Parts: sequence; structure tokens; C-alpha cells
Amino acid sequence: MGNKTLLSIVFIVVVLAIIGVMLFRSPQAEAPTAGDAAGEVGNTEEATDGDASTGAGSYEPYTSEKLALANEGAVVLFFRASWCPTCRALDSDIRANLGEIPEGVTILDVNYDTETALKQKYGVTYQHTLVQVGADGTMIAKWTGSPTLEALVVQVR
Repeated sequence: MGNKTLLSIVFIVVVLAIIGVMLFRSPQAEAPTAGDAAGEVGNTEEATDGDASTGAGSYEPYTSEKLALANEGAVVLFFRASWCPTCRALDSDIRANLGEIPEGVTILDVNYDTETALKQKYGVTYQHTLVQVGADGTMIAKWTGSPTLEALVVQVR
């Protein structure tokens, strides 16, 4: 009976430790989201200005109306989370190379944390997923993990 009691106590301590770690980490994971205005969806001034002067493709926040751009070129949804390091790296690379987005290619920045219905529609189960869509919203291709704009563009059909 002593071994069972000891095992029960160890199990409870481990469960409580896991819960404590989860509670401790939760505010840290959310903090960058609130304070990450430069990397958050909606910081499109750069992209818009770059598009006007270069005639290149664009990188802008997602809205369902922008799917119509697929009538004139390729539209890629980038499911990005501000707390995701690989998402931040690709976002930074795209922003640093706006003039390199090929003409006719539109990359739409989709907030992974808030666009639940869109994730469900395309079967997106984790951040840093890219989905090329047609003007009617049908999925043309889906892939994950492009580390750079160049690697993303290679995947576009």
C-alpha cells in the first residue's frame, strides 16, 4: 500500500507541475501577439507602397474579397501566427523582398489564431501553412514550411 500511495503522490505532483508550466507559459505566448504590431497582420503600408512603385506582386492582409485577385494571377494564403518563429522569419523575408514577389502573385497574410473557419475550410492544422486558392476559393495547392519568399514562389502553380 505504501508504493501505491507514493505513486499516487508522484502522479499528482507531475500533473500539477504540468498544469503550472502551462499556466506560466500561456501569458508569455500571448504577450508577443499584443505587442507585435510591426509583424502582425495589418502592417501593410510597406507592401502597398512597394507594389505601387515596382509593379510587382503584393503581400497584404487577408480579406475574402481579395480572393478575386486569382482571376488575374496567383493568390496564396499564408496562415501565420505572430508567436511562431518560422512564421516570423518568412514574414520578415517577404517584407524585406517585396519587390521580388513576381507580378501577378498575391500573398495574403492570414491570422492563424483568429481565422478558424478558414483553417477548417482548407484543412490547416498548424501555423506556417500556405494554400494557393482560385478566385472562387477552391484550393489549388497546399504546403508547409517555405523558409523564404523564394521557396514560397517556387511552389506557386
